[in-house]
Amino acid sequence: MSWLNLMSKHEIGAILADDMGLGKTIQILASLVAQPKAKTLIVAPKSLVHNWVSEAEKFTPDLSFHNYTGPDRMSRLAAIGGEVDALVTTYHTLRLDIEFLKAKEFDYFILDEAHYIKNSESQAYMACRLIQARMKIALTGTPVENSLSDLFSILSIVTPGLISDSLAGKYAKENNPDALRILSKSLRPFILRRTKDQVLRDLPAKTEQVLYCELSSSERKKYTELKNHYWNKLNGRIEQNGFAKSKFDILEALLRLRQAACHPGLLNKEFSPESSSKFDLLLEQLDNVLADGHKALIFSQFTSLLGLLEPLLKAKNIEFEYLDGRTNDRSTRVKNFQENPDIKVFLISLKAGGVGLNLTSADYVFILDPWWNPAAESQAIDRAHRIGQTKKVFAYKIIAKDTVEEKILALQEHKRVLASAIISSEKSLLKDLKFEDLRELFSS
Repeated sequence: MSWLNLMSKHEIGAILADDMGLGKTIQILASLVAQPKAKTLIVAPKSLVHNWVSEAEKFTPDLSFHNYTGPDRMSRLAAIGGEVDALVTTYHTLRLDIEFLKAKEFDYFILDEAHYIKNSESQAYMACRLIQARMKIALTGTPVENSLSDLFSILSIVTPGLISDSLAGKYAKENNPDALRILSKSLRPFILRRTKDQVLRDLPAKTEQVLYCELSSSERKKYTELKNHYWNKLNGRIEQNGFAKSKFDILEALLRLRQAACHPGLLNKEFSPESSSKFDLLLEQLDNVLADGHKALIFSQFTSLLGLLEPLLKAKNIEFEYLDGRTNDRSTRVKNFQENPDIKVFLISLKAGGVGLNLTSADYVFILDPWWNPAAESQAIDRAHRIGQTKKVFAYKIIAKDTVEEKILALQEHKRVLASAIISSEKSLLKDLKFEDLRELFSS
């Protein structure tokens, strides 16, 4: 908080890039309490708006926070005279109401999960550039999700003019460790990065492990047929159009192979009622975990895969909660999982559950399918491994052997480029995929 107050005193924009689960929201609320007359605009993903308002009611009751979302947002704001300490809205609403909001002068402009505006060509990014505020603060546990360009986009909003576009473009392609160290030293005053090891020394340990499963003979046959089909198709497309112009076909092929490694029902609905080798391994693990009184989070980026798992859990009389992008009553479901001892499992999609969830009643995390960006997996695991956790957390990534999933893990290690000279994260695997890498993904 002292760092935030120092930056505020000198009106210098900043990025609070603490690890997930270290209480960035509370840090901001504490800073706002120290500035009781400040007018604040907070922009967050839709799923976190209610979290901001409820946290403010709990920890800063003397400040008035207004939920500025929904079709009647203008009339609700007018009904209270517009005199509130903080407006909390979404990136989507900010874009829609930018003419109204850019005409106002704020003391604080807070961007939560600021990686949402990492694309400097998006309308949300352009809208953020137009907001007038004395102090701009970006909050994100992953300021470098895919490349240094993500970080430069955020900096251009909170500290406009700090890095020119030409210099940002140069450093975004930089791989020289000495040059990155120089850049890191230059940016250090504007970015505060604290890890759990530094802050939460008493936080129980986290163990991550890969669990391998063997595809059944029928699954292996389908997978091999699909792999051969797409490899033959891609060879022709790449030869005809070139590698760069075949990226869409490559992504489709990799998606289908990843689905085939998870469950045949993702490709053909007639196989939906069946289990899969991956599900068999998961359910075996769950039997042991739940029998010992633990709770578990199960993540997948395929909501349809979670849907296939539901009837299998019901058949075993395992009570669970479910959350994906269509879930409206998020807080109710989270509270039920956290407080109801009978709810042992929480099924969560990556898109809906990667941020803004505190699920410390769980101490086991299962990731059903590997993701290209390892930062996404870390965010999922950190739903349980965060402030308030009193037990050791065990995270398992379930991988089908001799499939594209196993190759993804190997390529992630091979392609691991430390942006830790600036801030710890990973380069996107897909961004730098080469033909040789593709051949490796499709090899036996």
